Amino acid sequence: KVSRYIALNDFCRGKFIESGLPAARVVIKPNFVDWDEEPPLPGPPPAGQGGRRGLLFVGRLSVEKGIATLAEAMRQLPGAELRVAGEGPEAGLLDGIAGVTRLGNLPGDAVRLEMLQALAHVVPSIWYENFPRTIVEAYASGLPVIASRIGSLAELVTEGETGLLFEPGNVQDLANKLAWALAHPVEMMEMGRRARARFEAEFSPEVNYRRLMEIYGEAMAEQQAGTRDKIQGSRGV
Repeated sequence: KVSRYIALNDFCRGKFIESGLPAARVVIKPNFVDWDEEPPLPGPPPAGQGGRRGLLFVGRLSVEKGIATLAEAMRQLPGAELRVAGEGPEAGLLDGIAGVTRLGNLPGDAVRLEMLQALAHVVPSIWYENFPRTIVEAYASGLPVIASRIGSLAELVTEGETGLLFEPGNVQDLANKLAWALAHPVEMMEMGRRARARFEAEFSPEVNYRRLMEIYGEAMAEQQAGTRDKIQGSRGV
């Protein structure tokens, strides 16, 4: 009796269909955030001055989030800066690593401030993510994302356009991508601009609302058509 199932992206839709849901009833509507004010996008700062710099991780510090991979990659990058917002059972893996600053759990406004100041947001997950809200928040903040090439992440982050991708669990690959990002702030800033443009086109409240209303409209029209057919059939039409 369900008219529509809503998946967050193509990857999730495919998994639902593989599990037996009828393909014609599974539609896509992504997550969104209500950060509609366009963020400032400063150019790369001179050494020692303000502006976007360093790496950022926002999320639960747990096994599935790839914290071990992130910790080992940071050990290979002396001089790199990583700010970590979140808590969890894997938090201790980040202790004692030069350049890593643990911020604990932060409220939404503080997270956005961090995203407005960072050069790249790191999402090193080793499991299938549905649709991390932090990616949408990063895009809304004009912040490119460096993510694992796994599941929906490979769909949400476009290599060289809105961020960079690396093989999940591959410490060296992640370290290489982080090093490249830190060494190419101009290119990362341009990716941040494209990320903001993608937010406006796909993940803004207005776009999300229109898509949700389309889905309701389709479901209602289908039900109304089915009701008419039943009535006509009962009358022998």
